[in-house]
Amino acid sequence: MPHRSKWSARLPLAIFAIAGLLALPCRAQGFPALDPDDLKMTSEPKAPGAPAIILFREVARDDSRPGTIHEDNYYRVKVLTEEGRKHGDVEIPFIKNVDEVAHIQARTIKPDGSIVPFDGKVFEKALVKARGIKIMAKTFSLPAVEPGCVIEYSYTLDLQHAYASHWLLSEQLFTRKAQFSLKPYKGNGFMPITLRQSWQHLPAGSTPPTVALNGVVSMEASDIPAFQIEDYMPPPNELKARVDFIYELGHIEDDPDLFWKRVGTTRDEQLEKFIGKHKAIDEAVAQMVSANDPPEVKLHKIYNRVQQIRNTSYEVHKTEQEQKRDKEKIDENVEDVWKRGYGNHMQLDWLFLALVRAAGFEAYGCWAASRAEYFFNTKTEQSGHLNEPVVLVKLNGQDLYFNPGAAFAPFGLLNWSETGTAALRLDKDGGTWVKTTLPKSSESRVERAAKLRLTDAGNLEGTLKVTYTGLQAMYYRRDERNSDDITRKKALEDHVKSQIPVTAEVKLTNAPDWTNPETPLVAEFDISIPDWASSAGKRTVIPAGIFTAVEKRLFEHANRVHPIYIEYPYEKADDVILEVPEGWQVSSVPPPQARDAHVLNYVLKVDKDGTKLHMTRNLTWSFLLLDAKYYPALREFFQTVRTGDDQQIVLQPAAAPAGN
Repeated sequence: MPHRSKWSARLPLAIFAIAGLLALPCRAQGFPALDPDDLKMTSEPKAPGAPAIILFREVARDDSRPGTIHEDNYYRVKVLTEEGRKHGDVEIPFIKNVDEVAHIQARTIKPDGSIVPFDGKVFEKALVKARGIKIMAKTFSLPAVEPGCVIEYSYTLDLQHAYASHWLLSEQLFTRKAQFSLKPYKGNGFMPITLRQSWQHLPAGSTPPTVALNGVVSMEASDIPAFQIEDYMPPPNELKARVDFIYELGHIEDDPDLFWKRVGTTRDEQLEKFIGKHKAIDEAVAQMVSANDPPEVKLHKIYNRVQQIRNTSYEVHKTEQEQKRDKEKIDENVEDVWKRGYGNHMQLDWLFLALVRAAGFEAYGCWAASRAEYFFNTKTEQSGHLNEPVVLVKLNGQDLYFNPGAAFAPFGLLNWSETGTAALRLDKDGGTWVKTTLPKSSESRVERAAKLRLTDAGNLEGTLKVTYTGLQAMYYRRDERNSDDITRKKALEDHVKSQIPVTAEVKLTNAPDWTNPETPLVAEFDISIPDWASSAGKRTVIPAGIFTAVEKRLFEHANRVHPIYIEYPYEKADDVILEVPEGWQVSSVPPPQARDAHVLNYVLKVDKDGTKLHMTRNLTWSFLLLDAKYYPALREFFQTVRTGDDQQIVLQPAAAPAGN
């Protein structure tokens, strides 16, 4: 259970004066002296077998002056083994157009005590470009890294916001000691700012953060276990030892129910003010729909029209000069959005709400809790975690959820992070908690239809048609929305290659529709897979599954630490026609495979028709979260999948004697 605490950031004027003279610890001007014993150490008893450990880490955050928010970070790492040398290749993650990394300094202290400063180049690369987020990293390699050495580096992270601060204690390496500090924002003097904290998974023996007279919050922690990264795990920040700080105007309610009632009332007032009542909205609805249209048709027409409006949330980031040059006005209400023809994703959602209400629907604005980074917990009273606007429309006795402000979202589908999660349905009385719909696996599919032929040399050649539907199509379109044709082509080709367990040649041959969210994304390819067949005496064998590379690598480890978590239910469906060379015979095909594990389903079937093979394969994921105790069953299921995929089809080449 997360813990929480609060204190007021109001301080006497004398203390304000003192606090203004005090600075947080900063490593920008150099590194602290090294204890000789740290250089001599060869292992850490509390982290047996560790290739490296963090000897000391420091995080000093300064939120006190909006516009100049920054966080100084310092790491001292001991390399213990040959494997640990990889930690000399440093990656400093940051969010593109939100954070900036500056003042990087680094050095290596060799086992003999000599110092080799870093004077090389710093590069920038993309770590994650998906789901509307672009996480980058500043990367550099420290010199002379070897077992027994110590590496250390510092940098400053410049940030653009101060509505929340975080200390993430967990790292991928065991941390012997860490210090954290925060110089909080105190407001402008007209309204008191309350700084509230919550924490979870703190290491044994840790003391929660304390606030000094000068207002600086600090904490020390020791012996922080290494954080284990696993495939298909919940958001790392949800699992890590962490402390969250949240700024709130005025006082904080001790009762979570009263807190959320206040949040709901405030947000409803803001929403209703933005929507208002405008004649232009009524006129717009009259132009969009006909009085004789069935309700669902009306809803669909309004949804499609809103999605055609320019969505500024998904445009390439503009500099301040570009924004001033464009001189675009800020939308003050839904009428502004409609008449000016642009708005951000939230404004488009609220325009949709205003339009459907004007069309006679019962509809509500909602704030959903994204599950992309955290799992929502009302008791921590973090209103910032209700961060995704959603519109609830009642139709034929059903609650339907919409987010037309999400680029390329098909009608009736939300962002994956907004599905199956808590949402506050707004009203003047403080709102009501609801849960958004979780889409069925059949609504998000990857269908592969291939027509292939096996050559005498054992190569596979032919065509492949891949159809992406639902959320599968939505995210391809969104991720590549600002890319050129060459980049889009490469993305689709690389995805197909990643599904084939051997090297393959893939070439896109059509022009997919990247713009219409209501249609599947269809990509057609010429493919060639060299050396697909292998000899077995005088026979030739090929595996029953072709697009199986992902499953070959899933859940291979014997043990599991974290729960198993996927973003949304989905299906993969393969339909392959394979023609064997003239004169060859199909000696045998494997028996059908069918495994129903309720939340997972796998079917594989191979039929022969003369010189042709018809192979079908379906894999369905129908869950979001499984406790780690179910991992053995999950692992056994995918072992069955791998065994089924690797079953052999036996062929008799034309030149071989019939008796063999």
